Amino acid sequence: MAIGFDIITIFPGIFHAYLGESILKKAIQKKLIDAKVYNLRDFTTDKHKSVDDYPHGGGPGMVMKIEPIYNAVRTIKSDGQERLIIMLSPQGKIYNQKMAETLSKEKRRLVFICGRYEGIDERVRESLVDEEISIGDYVLSGGELPALVIIDSIARLIPGVLGDMESAKDESFTCGILDYPHYTRPPDFMGMRIPDILLSGNHKEICRWRRREALKRTLQRRPDILEIAELNEEDKEILNGLCPEKTK
Repeated sequence: MAIGFDIITIFPGIFHAYLGESILKKAIQKKLIDAKVYNLRDFTTDKHKSVDDYPHGGGPGMVMKIEPIYNAVRTIKSDGQERLIIMLSPQGKIYNQKMAETLSKEKRRLVFICGRYEGIDERVRESLVDEEISIGDYVLSGGELPALVIIDSIARLIPGVLGDMESAKDESFTCGILDYPHYTRPPDFMGMRIPDILLSGNHKEICRWRRREALKRTLQRRPDILEIAELNEEDKEILNGLCPEKTK
C-alpha cells in the first residue's frame, strides 16, 4: 500500500514541479507514494479568495485565516481515511532521520499544512493539528519547502523508491553518523587520485576503510552526534585511534 501525502498550500505549482521530477515522479508512477496537492484558495468563501487577514490586536504582517484551512482539512478527511495532520512551523519539533523513519511506517495519510505570511491563526493549531514540525532553526517564507523536504526524506525509505535500498541504509544519519567519501571514474584526474584501497578488490578492507572514514568525518564535522550514535566496540577502537579522549 502506497504511503499517502495531502498537501494544503497557496502555491500548488511548487509541488507540481518538484513531484514531477526524478525519484518522486517515478515513485508516484509506480504507485509507491501518493501525493495530492490542494490549493487553499479553493476552500475560501469570499469572492476575493482571501486566505489571510490583519492580526487582532494589531501588529505587522498578515495572519492566515482558520476558515479555509478548516474547510480544506474537513474536505480532505471526508473520504473516511485516517490522517495525521502536520503543520510546518519553526515552533515544532526539529526534524531528523529518526522522525523520517517513523513517519515512513505511518499507516495514516500525512496532511501538511503549509503556512505563509506572519503565521497561522492559533485556533488551527489548537483544533486541527496532530504534529508540529520544524526542519531547522531558521526562517523561511512558507511551509512548502519544509513539506517537500519531509516528503522526500520519507519517500527514500519506502522499499522500491530507490534503485538500491543499500544506498538509503548507507547515507548520512541513517546509521547515526555521517556518510563516507564517494569516488567514481577516472581513478586519476589531473593528479588527484582516489584511495588505493578502493581499487584493491578487497571488499572486507574496503568496508573497514569506509567505516573508518565515516567515523573520522563525523568526528571532524559533527562530533555532537557521536554522543548519541550507536557505536560497536570496533567503532570505539577506531575513534580511540583517531581521538583517544572521545572514548574515555
